[in-house]
Amino acid sequence: MSKRNPTFLCQNCGAAFSRWQGKCEACGEWNTLSEEGANRPAGPGRKPGRGRLFALEALAGEAHDAPRLPSGVAELDRVTGGGFVRGSVLLVGGDPGIGKSTLLIQAAAALARAGHRAVYISGEEAVAQVRLRAERLGLRDSAVELAAETAVEDIIATLSEGKTPRLIVIDSIQTMWTDTVESAPGTVTQVRGSAQALIRFAKKSGAAIILVGHVTKDGQIAGPRVVEHMVDAVLSFEGEGSHQFRILRAVKNRFGPTDEIGVFEMTGSGLREIANPSKLFLSERDLGQPGTAVFAGIEGTRPLLVEIQALVAPTSLGTPRRAVVGWDPSRLSMVLAVLEAHCGVRLGSHDVYLNVAGGMRIQEPAADLAAAAALVSSLANAPLAADAVYFGEVSLSGAVRPVAQSAARIKEAAKLGFNRAVVPKAAHGENADPVLKIIDVANLANLVADIVAQGKPRMALKTRVQDG
Repeated sequence: MSKRNPTFLCQNCGAAFSRWQGKCEACGEWNTLSEEGANRPAGPGRKPGRGRLFALEALAGEAHDAPRLPSGVAELDRVTGGGFVRGSVLLVGGDPGIGKSTLLIQAAAALARAGHRAVYISGEEAVAQVRLRAERLGLRDSAVELAAETAVEDIIATLSEGKTPRLIVIDSIQTMWTDTVESAPGTVTQVRGSAQALIRFAKKSGAAIILVGHVTKDGQIAGPRVVEHMVDAVLSFEGEGSHQFRILRAVKNRFGPTDEIGVFEMTGSGLREIANPSKLFLSERDLGQPGTAVFAGIEGTRPLLVEIQALVAPTSLGTPRRAVVGWDPSRLSMVLAVLEAHCGVRLGSHDVYLNVAGGMRIQEPAADLAAAAALVSSLANAPLAADAVYFGEVSLSGAVRPVAQSAARIKEAAKLGFNRAVVPKAAHGENADPVLKIIDVANLANLVADIVAQGKPRMALKTRVQDG
Protein backbone atom coordinates (compact mmCIF):
# COMPACT_ATOMS: atom_id res chain seq x y z
CA MET A 1 0.00 0.00 0.00
CA SER A 2 1.20 3.49 -0.77
CA LYS A 3 1.72 5.94 2.00
CA ARG A 4 -1.17 8.36 2.56
CA ASN A 5 -0.06 11.98 2.45
CA PRO A 6 -2.18 14.56 4.28
CA THR A 7 -3.98 17.20 2.25
CA PHE A 8 -4.85 20.64 3.61
CA LEU A 9 -7.69 22.51 1.91
CA CYS A 10 -8.58 26.17 2.25
CA GLN A 11 -12.13 26.49 3.55
CA ASN A 12 -12.53 29.83 1.76
CA CYS A 13 -11.40 29.10 -1.80
CA GLY A 14 -10.78 25.34 -1.95
CA ALA A 15 -7.06 25.50 -2.76
CA ALA A 16 -5.11 22.36 -1.77
CA PHE A 17 -1.70 22.28 -0.06
CA SER A 18 0.60 19.47 1.02
CA ARG A 19 1.34 21.04 4.42
CA TRP A 20 -0.37 23.35 6.85
CA GLN A 21 0.37 27.07 6.82
CA GLY A 22 -1.23 30.08 8.45
CA LYS A 23 -2.09 31.98 5.29
CA CYS A 24 -3.67 30.64 2.11
CA GLU A 25 -1.47 31.64 -0.82
CA ALA A 26 -4.41 31.45 -3.24
CA CYS A 27 -6.93 33.81 -1.60
CA GLY A 28 -4.84 35.50 1.11
CA GLU A 29 -7.10 34.51 4.03
CA TRP A 30 -5.60 33.53 7.38
CA ASN A 31 -6.28 30.35 9.42
CA THR A 32 -8.54 28.77 6.77
CA LEU A 33 -6.50 25.62 6.06
CA SER A 34 -7.66 22.35 7.58
CA GLU A 35 -6.69 18.74 6.99
CA GLU A 36 -9.11 16.77 4.86
CA GLY A 37 -9.28 13.01 4.38
CA ALA A 38 -8.36 11.80 0.93
CA ASN A 39 -8.69 8.23 -0.25
CA ARG A 40 -5.59 7.56 -2.32
CA PRO A 41 -5.45 4.63 -4.74
CA ALA A 42 -2.99 1.80 -4.33
CA GLY A 43 0.54 2.04 -5.63
CA PRO A 44 1.78 1.62 -9.19
CA GLY A 45 1.41 -2.14 -8.94
CA ARG A 46 -2.39 -1.92 -8.51
CA LYS A 47 -4.28 -3.61 -11.34
CA PRO A 48 -6.28 -1.00 -13.26
CA GLY A 49 -10.01 -1.57 -13.65
CA ARG A 50 -11.47 -2.19 -17.08
CA GLY A 51 -13.82 0.58 -18.22
CA ARG A 52 -17.06 -0.01 -20.05
CA LEU A 53 -17.52 0.77 -23.72
CA PHE A 54 -19.87 3.53 -24.84
CA ALA A 55 -21.12 4.69 -28.24
CA LEU A 56 -19.82 7.82 -29.94
CA GLU A 57 -22.15 10.06 -31.93
CA ALA A 58 -21.53 12.36 -34.87
CA LEU A 59 -21.37 16.10 -34.38
CA ALA A 60 -23.86 16.65 -37.20
CA GLY A 61 -27.40 16.04 -36.09
CA GLU A 62 -30.69 17.66 -35.21
CA ALA A 63 -30.54 19.98 -32.19
CA HIS A 64 -33.49 20.58 -29.91
CA ASP A 65 -34.08 23.38 -27.43
CA ALA A 66 -34.01 22.28 -23.82
CA PRO A 67 -37.57 21.87 -22.46
CA ARG A 68 -38.31 24.45 -19.80
CA LEU A 69 -40.69 24.70 -16.90
CA PRO A 70 -41.84 28.28 -16.13
CA SER A 71 -41.40 29.02 -12.44
CA GLY A 72 -44.45 31.28 -12.15
CA VAL A 73 -42.19 34.22 -11.18
CA ALA A 74 -41.69 36.31 -14.33
CA GLU A 75 -38.52 38.07 -13.15
CA LEU A 76 -36.92 34.75 -12.19
CA ASP A 77 -37.83 33.30 -15.59
CA ARG A 78 -36.26 36.33 -17.30
CA VAL A 79 -32.91 35.67 -15.60
CA THR A 80 -32.91 31.90 -16.12
CA GLY A 81 -33.82 32.26 -19.79
CA GLY A 82 -37.47 31.21 -19.69
CA GLY A 83 -37.74 28.78 -16.78
CA PHE A 84 -36.09 25.72 -15.27
CA VAL A 85 -34.56 23.11 -17.57
CA ARG A 86 -35.20 19.47 -16.64
CA GLY A 87 -32.19 17.95 -14.90
CA SER A 88 -30.48 21.30 -14.39
CA VAL A 89 -28.81 22.46 -11.18
CA LEU A 90 -28.76 26.13 -10.18
CA LEU A 91 -26.67 27.79 -7.48
CA VAL A 92 -28.18 30.89 -5.87
CA GLY A 93 -25.95 33.10 -3.71
CA GLY A 94 -26.51 36.29 -1.76
CA ASP A 95 -25.88 38.07 1.51
CA PRO A 96 -27.61 36.76 4.65
CA GLY A 97 -31.13 38.12 4.95
CA ILE A 98 -31.25 39.41 1.37
CA GLY A 99 -34.28 37.26 0.53
CA LYS A 100 -32.95 34.05 -1.07
CA SER A 101 -35.21 31.74 0.95
CA THR A 102 -38.19 34.05 0.40
CA LEU A 103 -37.71 34.05 -3.37
CA LEU A 104 -37.32 30.29 -3.60
CA ILE A 105 -40.28 29.44 -1.37
CA GLN A 106 -42.40 31.74 -3.55
CA ALA A 107 -41.16 29.99 -6.70
CA ALA A 108 -41.81 26.55 -5.18
CA ALA A 109 -45.33 27.63 -4.15
CA ALA A 110 -46.06 28.95 -7.66
CA LEU A 111 -45.03 25.60 -9.20
CA ALA A 112 -47.06 23.65 -6.64
CA ARG A 113 -50.15 25.71 -7.44
CA ALA A 114 -49.63 24.89 -11.12
CA GLY A 115 -49.88 21.18 -10.30
CA HIS A 116 -46.19 20.25 -10.17
CA ARG A 117 -44.45 18.52 -7.28
CA ALA A 118 -42.11 20.92 -5.46
CA VAL A 119 -39.93 19.97 -2.47
CA TYR A 120 -38.18 22.37 -0.10
CA ILE A 121 -35.34 20.87 1.99
CA SER A 122 -34.05 23.13 4.75
CA GLY A 123 -30.79 22.39 6.51
CA GLU A 124 -30.77 25.58 8.59
CA GLU A 125 -34.38 25.94 9.79
CA ALA A 126 -36.95 23.62 11.29
CA VAL A 127 -40.12 22.79 9.39
CA ALA A 128 -42.11 24.99 11.78
CA GLN A 129 -39.94 27.99 10.91
CA VAL A 130 -40.44 27.46 7.19
CA ARG A 131 -44.19 27.20 7.77
CA LEU A 132 -44.18 30.50 9.66
CA ARG A 133 -42.47 32.20 6.72
CA ALA A 134 -44.93 30.67 4.27
CA GLU A 135 -47.86 31.85 6.40
CA ARG A 136 -46.45 35.38 6.50
CA LEU A 137 -46.12 35.32 2.71
CA GLY A 138 -49.64 34.00 2.24
CA LEU A 139 -48.45 30.67 0.80
CA ARG A 140 -49.66 28.28 3.45
CA ASP A 141 -52.28 26.70 1.15
CA SER A 142 -49.63 25.70 -1.43
CA ALA A 143 -48.83 21.99 -1.73
CA VAL A 144 -45.09 22.39 -1.17
CA GLU A 145 -43.50 19.41 0.57
CA LEU A 146 -41.14 20.38 3.41
CA ALA A 147 -38.36 18.62 5.29
CA ALA A 148 -35.52 19.55 7.63
CA GLU A 149 -32.66 17.23 6.71
CA THR A 150 -28.93 17.47 6.03
CA ALA A 151 -27.90 13.89 5.05
CA VAL A 152 -27.61 13.78 1.27
CA GLU A 153 -28.12 10.01 1.01
CA ASP A 154 -31.35 10.22 3.02
CA ILE A 155 -32.59 13.11 0.88
CA ILE A 156 -31.91 11.28 -2.39
CA ALA A 157 -33.51 8.07 -1.13
CA THR A 158 -36.64 9.94 -0.03
CA LEU A 159 -36.99 11.92 -3.25
CA SER A 160 -36.51 8.78 -5.36
CA GLU A 161 -39.74 7.33 -3.98
CA GLY A 162 -42.97 8.12 -5.81
CA LYS A 163 -43.38 10.79 -8.44
CA THR A 164 -40.19 12.65 -9.37
CA PRO A 165 -40.28 16.26 -8.14
CA ARG A 166 -40.08 18.96 -10.80
CA LEU A 167 -38.29 21.37 -8.43
CA ILE A 168 -36.11 20.67 -5.40
CA VAL A 169 -34.72 23.49 -3.23
CA ILE A 170 -31.71 22.72 -1.00
CA ASP A 171 -31.21 25.47 1.59
CA SER A 172 -28.28 25.50 1.92
CA ILE A 173 -25.51 23.43 0.33
CA GLN A 174 -23.09 24.37 3.16
CA THR A 175 -25.23 22.44 5.68
CA MET A 176 -25.38 19.21 3.66
CA TRP A 177 -23.10 16.22 4.34
CA THR A 178 -22.47 12.84 2.72
CA ASP A 179 -21.08 9.74 4.42
CA THR A 180 -18.83 9.03 1.45
CA VAL A 181 -16.51 11.83 2.60
CA GLU A 182 -14.57 11.74 5.86
CA SER A 183 -14.86 15.40 6.79
CA ALA A 184 -16.91 17.70 8.99
CA PRO A 185 -20.10 19.26 7.56
CA GLY A 186 -19.51 22.66 5.99
CA THR A 187 -15.97 21.96 4.88
CA VAL A 188 -14.87 22.28 1.29
CA THR A 189 -14.71 18.52 0.82
CA GLN A 190 -18.23 18.00 2.15
CA VAL A 191 -19.68 20.82 0.04
CA ARG A 192 -18.10 19.41 -3.09
CA GLY A 193 -19.12 15.82 -2.34
CA SER A 194 -22.70 16.78 -1.46
CA ALA A 195 -23.02 18.89 -4.61
CA GLN A 196 -21.74 16.03 -6.78
CA ALA A 197 -24.29 13.60 -5.33
CA LEU A 198 -27.18 16.02 -5.85
CA ILE A 199 -26.08 16.81 -9.40
CA ARG A 200 -25.95 13.11 -10.27
CA PHE A 201 -29.48 12.69 -8.91
CA ALA A 202 -30.72 15.68 -10.95
CA LYS A 203 -29.23 14.36 -14.20
CA LYS A 204 -30.60 10.87 -13.58
CA SER A 205 -34.12 11.84 -12.46
CA GLY A 206 -34.70 14.97 -14.55
CA ALA A 207 -35.61 17.10 -11.53
CA ALA A 208 -34.45 20.71 -11.40
CA ILE A 209 -32.45 21.43 -8.23
CA ILE A 210 -31.70 24.85 -6.74
CA LEU A 211 -28.79 25.01 -4.29
CA VAL A 212 -28.59 27.98 -1.93
CA GLY A 213 -25.02 29.09 -1.22
CA HIS A 214 -23.60 31.35 1.44
CA VAL A 215 -21.36 34.25 0.44
CA THR A 216 -18.10 35.50 1.89
CA LYS A 217 -17.49 39.00 3.19
CA ASP A 218 -16.38 40.17 -0.27
CA GLY A 219 -19.60 38.93 -1.90
CA GLN A 220 -18.24 35.73 -3.47
CA ILE A 221 -20.11 32.46 -3.06
CA ALA A 222 -18.45 30.53 -0.24
CA GLY A 223 -16.86 27.15 -0.84
CA PRO A 224 -14.71 25.84 -3.67
CA ARG A 225 -14.95 27.47 -7.07
CA VAL A 226 -15.33 24.01 -8.57
CA VAL A 227 -18.95 23.94 -7.35
CA GLU A 228 -19.71 26.88 -9.62
CA HIS A 229 -18.19 24.96 -12.53
CA MET A 230 -20.23 21.86 -11.70
CA VAL A 231 -23.66 23.50 -11.75
CA ASP A 232 -25.52 24.68 -14.86
CA ALA A 233 -26.30 28.22 -13.68
CA VAL A 234 -25.09 30.58 -10.96
CA LEU A 235 -27.48 33.32 -9.85
CA SER A 236 -26.53 36.21 -7.59
CA PHE A 237 -29.15 37.94 -5.45
CA GLU A 238 -27.99 41.49 -4.71
CA GLY A 239 -29.28 44.46 -2.78
CA GLU A 240 -28.53 46.85 0.03
CA GLY A 241 -30.08 46.18 3.41
CA SER A 242 -31.20 49.81 3.65
CA HIS A 243 -33.03 49.66 0.29
CA GLN A 244 -36.13 47.67 -0.58
CA PHE A 245 -34.92 46.83 -4.08
CA ARG A 246 -33.37 43.45 -4.90
CA ILE A 247 -31.53 42.53 -8.13
CA LEU A 248 -31.20 38.97 -9.40
CA ARG A 249 -28.34 38.44 -11.87
CA ALA A 250 -27.08 35.42 -13.78
CA VAL A 251 -23.34 35.04 -13.35
CA LYS A 252 -23.30 31.80 -15.36
CA ASN A 253 -26.04 30.15 -17.40
CA ARG A 254 -25.57 27.19 -19.75
CA PHE A 255 -29.14 27.42 -21.02
CA GLY A 256 -29.71 31.17 -21.32
CA PRO A 257 -28.23 34.66 -21.28
CA THR A 258 -26.02 36.04 -18.52
CA ASP A 259 -26.79 39.73 -19.03
CA GLU A 260 -30.43 39.78 -17.90
CA ILE A 261 -31.55 41.00 -14.48
CA GLY A 262 -34.69 40.53 -12.42
CA VAL A 263 -35.87 43.37 -10.18
CA PHE A 264 -37.86 42.79 -7.00
CA GLU A 265 -39.11 44.92 -4.13
CA MET A 266 -38.99 43.56 -0.60
CA THR A 267 -42.33 44.13 1.13
CA GLY A 268 -43.95 42.87 4.30
CA SER A 269 -45.67 40.12 2.33
CA GLY A 270 -42.56 38.95 0.46
CA LEU A 271 -40.83 39.85 -2.78
CA ARG A 272 -42.89 41.75 -5.33
CA GLU A 273 -41.93 41.73 -9.00
CA ILE A 274 -41.16 45.07 -10.61
CA ALA A 275 -42.33 45.13 -14.21
CA ASN A 276 -41.14 48.72 -14.78
CA PRO A 277 -38.02 49.22 -12.62
CA SER A 278 -37.14 52.55 -14.27
CA LYS A 279 -40.28 54.17 -12.91
CA LEU A 280 -39.54 52.81 -9.45
CA PHE A 281 -35.90 53.96 -9.38
CA LEU A 282 -36.91 57.48 -10.43
CA SER A 283 -39.93 57.80 -8.14
CA GLU A 284 -38.11 59.84 -5.46
CA ARG A 285 -35.94 62.16 -7.52
CA ASP A 286 -34.74 65.49 -6.14
CA LEU A 287 -35.76 67.74 -9.01
CA GLY A 288 -33.90 71.00 -9.41
CA GLN A 289 -30.92 69.98 -7.27
CA PRO A 290 -27.38 70.19 -8.68
CA GLY A 291 -25.36 67.01 -8.90
CA THR A 292 -28.05 64.64 -10.20
CA ALA A 293 -28.29 63.15 -13.69
CA VAL A 294 -30.54 60.42 -15.12
CA PHE A 295 -28.68 57.63 -16.89
CA ALA A 296 -30.40 55.56 -19.58
CA GLY A 297 -28.80 52.14 -19.25
CA ILE A 298 -29.32 48.65 -20.61
CA GLU A 299 -29.36 45.46 -18.55
CA GLY A 300 -29.53 42.55 -20.99
CA THR A 301 -32.48 43.36 -23.24
CA ARG A 302 -34.17 45.64 -20.70
CA PRO A 303 -33.63 49.43 -20.80
CA LEU A 304 -33.27 50.80 -17.29
CA LEU A 305 -33.23 54.44 -16.14
CA VAL A 306 -31.50 55.26 -12.86
CA GLU A 307 -30.40 58.44 -11.13
CA ILE A 308 -26.70 59.14 -10.60
CA GLN A 309 -25.94 61.47 -7.69
CA ALA A 310 -22.68 63.34 -7.24
CA LEU A 311 -21.32 65.60 -4.51
CA VAL A 312 -18.14 67.63 -4.97
CA ALA A 313 -17.09 69.46 -1.80
CA PRO A 314 -13.92 71.35 -0.80
CA THR A 315 -11.58 69.50 1.50
CA SER A 316 -8.86 70.50 3.93
CA LEU A 317 -7.13 67.12 3.71
CA GLY A 318 -3.90 66.64 1.85
CA THR A 319 -5.39 63.75 -0.12
CA PRO A 320 -9.03 64.29 -1.15
CA ARG A 321 -11.49 61.43 -0.79
CA ARG A 322 -12.96 59.50 -3.71
CA ALA A 323 -15.98 57.44 -2.65
CA VAL A 324 -18.35 55.65 -5.02
CA VAL A 325 -21.34 53.37 -4.43
CA GLY A 326 -22.90 51.34 -7.24
CA TRP A 327 -20.25 52.06 -9.88
CA ASP A 328 -16.71 51.02 -10.71
CA PRO A 329 -14.22 53.15 -8.71
CA SER A 330 -11.64 52.78 -11.49
CA ARG A 331 -14.15 54.19 -13.96
CA LEU A 332 -14.72 57.20 -11.69
CA SER A 333 -10.97 57.83 -11.48
CA MET A 334 -10.74 57.77 -15.28
CA VAL A 335 -13.60 60.26 -15.70
CA LEU A 336 -12.03 62.59 -13.13
CA ALA A 337 -8.70 62.42 -14.97
CA VAL A 338 -10.36 63.28 -18.30
CA LEU A 339 -12.19 66.23 -16.71
CA GLU A 340 -8.90 67.45 -15.27
CA ALA A 341 -6.76 66.97 -18.37
CA HIS A 342 -9.09 67.90 -21.24
CA CYS A 343 -11.82 70.06 -19.68
CA GLY A 344 -9.86 72.16 -17.20
CA VAL A 345 -12.02 71.06 -14.24
CA ARG A 346 -9.79 71.26 -11.15
CA LEU A 347 -10.83 68.65 -8.58
CA GLY A 348 -7.53 68.16 -6.77
CA SER A 349 -8.73 70.11 -3.71
CA HIS A 350 -12.23 68.61 -3.56
CA ASP A 351 -13.75 65.45 -2.14
CA VAL A 352 -15.80 63.51 -4.68
CA TYR A 353 -18.75 61.27 -3.79
CA LEU A 354 -20.76 59.36 -6.39
CA ASN A 355 -23.85 57.25 -5.72
CA VAL A 356 -26.29 55.28 -7.87
CA ALA A 357 -29.72 55.81 -6.32
CA GLY A 358 -31.87 52.87 -5.26
CA GLY A 359 -29.03 50.42 -4.58
CA MET A 360 -28.55 49.65 -8.27
CA ARG A 361 -25.11 48.60 -9.53
CA ILE A 362 -24.05 49.86 -12.97
CA GLN A 363 -21.47 47.85 -14.90
CA GLU A 364 -21.50 49.32 -18.41
CA PRO A 365 -19.21 52.18 -19.55
CA ALA A 366 -22.18 54.02 -21.07
CA ALA A 367 -22.66 55.72 -17.69
CA ASP A 368 -19.51 57.83 -18.17
CA LEU A 369 -21.37 60.80 -19.65
CA ALA A 370 -24.05 60.84 -16.95
CA ALA A 371 -21.45 60.62 -14.18
CA ALA A 372 -19.39 63.44 -15.69
CA ALA A 373 -22.49 65.64 -16.04
CA ALA A 374 -23.44 65.03 -12.40
CA LEU A 375 -19.92 65.84 -11.18
CA VAL A 376 -19.68 69.12 -13.12
CA SER A 377 -23.22 70.03 -12.08
CA SER A 378 -22.32 69.67 -8.41
CA LEU A 379 -19.05 71.55 -8.73
CA ALA A 380 -20.57 74.46 -10.70
CA ASN A 381 -23.83 74.52 -8.66
CA ALA A 382 -25.74 74.13 -11.92
CA PRO A 383 -28.87 71.93 -11.83
CA LEU A 384 -29.32 69.79 -14.90
CA ALA A 385 -32.55 69.70 -16.87
CA ALA A 386 -35.06 67.47 -15.10
CA ASP A 387 -36.43 66.13 -18.40
CA ALA A 388 -33.06 65.03 -19.84
CA VAL A 389 -31.30 61.67 -19.85
CA TYR A 390 -27.62 61.01 -20.50
CA PHE A 391 -25.63 58.09 -21.90
CA GLY A 392 -22.31 57.74 -23.68
CA GLU A 393 -18.82 56.39 -23.15
CA VAL A 394 -16.02 58.86 -22.50
CA SER A 395 -12.64 58.05 -24.04
CA LEU A 396 -9.27 59.09 -22.63
CA SER A 397 -9.03 61.80 -25.27
CA GLY A 398 -12.25 63.42 -24.06
CA ALA A 399 -14.34 62.27 -27.01
CA VAL A 400 -17.81 60.84 -26.36
CA ARG A 401 -18.10 57.44 -28.01
CA PRO A 402 -21.37 55.75 -29.09
CA VAL A 403 -22.82 52.81 -27.16
CA ALA A 404 -25.02 49.87 -28.09
CA GLN A 405 -28.84 49.92 -28.24
CA SER A 406 -29.22 53.69 -28.30
CA ALA A 407 -32.71 53.47 -29.82
CA ALA A 408 -33.97 51.29 -26.95
CA ARG A 409 -32.58 53.72 -24.37
CA ILE A 410 -34.21 56.71 -26.09
CA LYS A 411 -37.53 54.90 -26.45
CA GLU A 412 -37.62 54.04 -22.74
CA ALA A 413 -36.83 57.66 -21.82
CA ALA A 414 -39.66 58.95 -24.02
CA LYS A 415 -42.07 56.43 -22.48
CA LEU A 416 -41.30 57.78 -18.99
CA GLY A 417 -41.93 61.40 -19.96
CA PHE A 418 -38.42 62.70 -20.70
CA ASN A 419 -38.20 65.28 -23.48
CA ARG A 420 -34.52 65.34 -24.37
CA ALA A 421 -31.53 63.03 -24.50
CA VAL A 422 -27.86 64.03 -24.33
CA VAL A 423 -26.16 61.35 -26.39
CA PRO A 424 -23.02 60.77 -28.51
CA LYS A 425 -23.11 62.35 -31.91
CA ALA A 426 -23.07 58.98 -33.67
CA ALA A 427 -26.33 57.98 -31.96
CA HIS A 428 -28.37 60.78 -33.50
CA GLY A 429 -29.44 58.70 -36.48
CA GLU A 430 -30.82 55.93 -34.24
CA ASN A 431 -33.56 58.06 -32.73
CA ALA A 432 -36.81 56.25 -33.42
CA ASP A 433 -39.00 58.72 -31.53
CA PRO A 434 -39.35 62.15 -33.18
CA VAL A 435 -40.96 63.60 -30.01
CA LEU A 436 -37.70 63.29 -28.04
CA LYS A 437 -35.17 66.06 -28.65
CA ILE A 438 -31.67 64.77 -29.28
CA ILE A 439 -28.67 66.82 -28.11
CA ASP A 440 -25.43 65.69 -29.73
CA VAL A 441 -22.19 65.70 -27.72
CA ALA A 442 -18.98 65.01 -29.62
CA ASN A 443 -16.55 66.06 -26.88
CA LEU A 444 -16.85 66.15 -23.11
CA ALA A 445 -15.47 69.70 -22.99
CA ASN A 446 -18.53 70.99 -24.89
CA LEU A 447 -20.88 69.47 -22.33
CA VAL A 448 -18.86 70.94 -19.46
CA ALA A 449 -19.03 74.40 -21.02
CA ASP A 450 -22.81 74.17 -21.45
CA ILE A 451 -23.35 73.11 -17.82
CA VAL A 452 -21.07 75.78 -16.37
CA ALA A 453 -22.72 78.52 -18.46
CA GLN A 454 -26.06 77.76 -16.75
CA GLY A 455 -24.68 77.50 -13.22
CA LYS A 456 -24.30 79.81 -10.27
CA PRO A 457 -20.60 79.49 -9.46
CA ARG A 458 -19.83 79.27 -5.76
CA MET A 459 -16.13 78.70 -6.39
CA ALA A 460 -13.54 79.38 -9.07
CA LEU A 461 -13.93 77.02 -11.96
CA LYS A 462 -11.56 77.14 -14.87
CA THR A 463 -12.69 75.54 -18.09
CA ARG A 464 -11.02 75.14 -21.40
CA VAL A 465 -13.43 74.34 -24.23
CA GLN A 466 -12.09 72.31 -27.09
CA ASP A 467 -13.80 71.96 -30.45
CA GLY A 468 -15.31 68.48 -30.90
